Parts: sequence; structure tokens; C-alpha cells
Amino acid sequence: MTTQNSPTISAPQQAPARLVPGGAASHDGERRRRNLRGGAAPYAFIAPFYLLYVLFMIVPIIAAVVLSLTEWVGLGMPRFVGLTNYLNLATDASFATALGNSLIYTLVAVLVVVPCALLIAQALNTKGLRFRDLFRVAFFVPMVLSPIVIALIYSLIFDRDYGLLNATLDALFGLPHVDWLGDPTLAKGAIGFVLLWRTVGYLTIFFLAALQNVPAEQYEAAALDGAGRLRTFLAVTVPGIKPISAFVIVTSFIGAAQLFDEPYLLTKGGPGESTISVAMFIYRAAFERQQFGYAAAAGVVLFAIVFAVSQGLNRLLGIGRDS
Repeated sequence: MTTQNSPTISAPQQAPARLVPGGAASHDGERRRRNLRGGAAPYAFIAPFYLLYVLFMIVPIIAAVVLSLTEWVGLGMPRFVGLTNYLNLATDASFATALGNSLIYTLVAVLVVVPCALLIAQALNTKGLRFRDLFRVAFFVPMVLSPIVIALIYSLIFDRDYGLLNATLDALFGLPHVDWLGDPTLAKGAIGFVLLWRTVGYLTIFFLAALQNVPAEQYEAAALDGAGRLRTFLAVTVPGIKPISAFVIVTSFIGAAQLFDEPYLLTKGGPGESTISVAMFIYRAAFERQQFGYAAAAGVVLFAIVFAVSQGLNRLLGIGRDS
């Protein structure tokens, strides 16, 4: 018995894949390069900021700390003296006076200027206020004026013999002339008033922008609840502008702690040293007495105080925390 071989159908054989030299590796390499470019792009964009920050902030701070440990008159090599400059600052009556005056200026900035700016912004935000833009410009103009111009104007206003203020008080009330810039207490008050006049308009812009971003629905809900103006202000306005208020308070404190223009231009720190600020103390030590190491030590102390208090204000006011 013979068997007939039936034809068998075999599956078509696939042609062996041709290996492209480096094909898989090239795809992986391209993918890695693409991921690298995508991951490095954000760092490339922010690199200029950090480069400038290190160059103009970190490096000067380190240089100031190093210089504060030396004695240097501006020529030759600095002489290392360790903590001598800081020990001398601790017993320096002039530096203590400067710290006290700077404390007064910061209190004026935080407790007087900031509330006044908020009240002005609240008034400018009133519905139906006529000449709103004119008032905004009028309050902001002092900020764009040169400090020298401001000092000249207020020197004429506060002058004891020919000042506008004394002339007005004499004409209206028959009061004797007052030496506004020659009395230690009145001179501080004059500097505080100029600080208020110069910066209140600038801070008003921040508060006005914050007030305009408070949702109107919250005011409507407060009105439906029968809340008066004071209760609405405390329950709706103040919480609504809390982030901007915190920013304004901290920046006002930092600016006032470094106040230099008003005391220097109006009173030269006088009479005596009754209006000298820490910034003026640093200026005198460095450029009048050529004690650059001593001035650097005072600057480091000021930086440490401002940094510590600013961080405390940040925590107190809730900056950087989710409310």
C-alpha cells in the first residue's frame, strides 16, 4: 500500500530584519537628548537671575562679612582683627543712638504710613468719587520726585526764620517761630512727616489694587447680614487684602530701617546725633573716618537685624503659608 504524500503548506517565512547599525541606540540617545533638553530648559531660563543674584547679593554679603573682621582705611592690605569691630559697636554710644533712631523711623513707617496709605486707598476706592485719577496722581507724585528736591522744599518749609510753616502759624495764631530742624524731638517728627509724605502715595497704589480685587459678592453678603461699615471693613476688607498688607508692612519696615536720604539731607543727622540713622552711621564711618571694617561690621549687624525681624514679620503675618 502506497501512501501519497500530500502537499504541505508552509507559512511564508519572514525575511530576517535588517539591523540598522546603532538604530536602537540612536533612538535611545535621541530620547535622552530630548529629555535632557526639556529638563534643562527651565534651568537655562532662570540661570541669569541666580547668576546676578549670586554676583550682586551673595558675593557682596560675604565680602562685607570678611571686611567686618578687618581694619582697613581703603589703602593697602586689610589687617585682620577678628571680632574687635563688633565688640566696639556694642559699646559705641553713637551706634546705639542710630539704632534707636532707626527703630523710631521703622515704627513711623509701619504704624503711621501704612495705615494712612490704607485709609487713602479706601477713600480712592469709593464708588462715585469724582476726580479719582487726579487724586491718584497727586498722591503718587512725591514718589517720583528726587530726594534732593524734597529736602530743599522741606528745608524751606521748616526753616526757623523764613520757613513757610512758621510764617503760617505766626500769621494765623501769632505763635513764635519754632526751630523744627534744630530741636532733637521736633527734628525726628519732621523727618517722620517727610517720610510719610514721600512714601504714602506709593503704598496707596498697592492697597488700591488689592481693594479692587476683593470680590463684590462678599460686600453684598455683608450688607445682607446687616454689617455696618466698620464691621464690613474688619470682616471683609482686611482679610481680603491680607497678602498685600503683609507685603507692604515688610517692605516698609525694610525701607525705613535703611533710611538715609531724609536725615542726611534735612538735618545731617543733627542736632548732634539726635536724628542719625544706622545707614548714616555706616556712611560716616566709611567715608568720613575711613573705617571701612568698622562700617562693614555695622552693616552686617543691620542686615542681621533686618533679616531676623523680616522673617518674624513673615511668620506673624502668614506670608508663605496657605491660609
